[in-house]
Amino acid sequence: MAVQKRSSPLDWEDLRVFVALARAGSLSAAARALKVSHATVGRRIAALEGTLGRALFDRRADGYALTAEGAAVLELASGMDERALAILRRAGREAGLTGTVRLTATEALAERFLIPRLAEFHRRHPGIDLEVLIDPRSLSLAKREADVAVRLARPQAGELFTRRLAAMGYGVYAAPGGDTSAWVGYDDSYAHLPEAQWLARHAAGARVVLRANGLAAQLAAVRAGFGKALMPRWFAEEEGGLVSLPPPAPPPVREAWLVVHRDLKDVPRVRALIDAVVAAFEAEQERLGPGGP
Repeated sequence: MAVQKRSSPLDWEDLRVFVALARAGSLSAAARALKVSHATVGRRIAALEGTLGRALFDRRADGYALTAEGAAVLELASGMDERALAILRRAGREAGLTGTVRLTATEALAERFLIPRLAEFHRRHPGIDLEVLIDPRSLSLAKREADVAVRLARPQAGELFTRRLAAMGYGVYAAPGGDTSAWVGYDDSYAHLPEAQWLARHAAGARVVLRANGLAAQLAAVRAGFGKALMPRWFAEEEGGLVSLPPPAPPPVREAWLVVHRDLKDVPRVRALIDAVVAAFEAEQERLGPGGP
């Protein structure tokens, strides 16, 4: 496809959108990653192609594929977005206790554990806006999809600062008077998790009457009397009103880790959130741990 070249300077934002689309392969995926509209992505790509006078993508029914020229541009552009974000992170060190900090965690940890315990952080730092992101993906800290993460596994790569927050024990719980012969378990999307694998080993042969991909849904099923479930101790005990049952084998223990990009850990507003998250876990070590109630 011929593209008429326009005599205009290169817009770095156009280039950032180009890299995102090249990686994502579709307008919708790139728009989600950049948190902009499909139209914005399309407009930026058209503008960049006009500036360069070259078609960078083949528009196909199944998505966007790089042309030979697009592949060459991508090779030159790769890493530029990371370096630009590194500059932003460095500049952020000079900021005070104002601005937005993005925290990502699992749904249960975010809604039931962290948010209620960050009220004091909010009172002490009223100039900081907290954005809590719940996403089944591991959001990229390098690309600033999030600033601080609480994860249930320690990352093995990247320019990341990590700190172990707690060992989190599990137990088996049911509703008073509920069915204790059947299980409430995990759907196939959770099969890779240690708790799902424990259930597959130690509840083999037992009936799983309901499967769900979230703790809130499992809790609702337990409360409704469907069966018993393997849950984090802190989650079940904070909910209250459940009966702790003897497990068929020692329950799993998972570790919670705080993760932040090394370039961000000393930014004042990020440091303030890190300290608040660490303090929240330290205060609850006994309830979080693997010991019995």
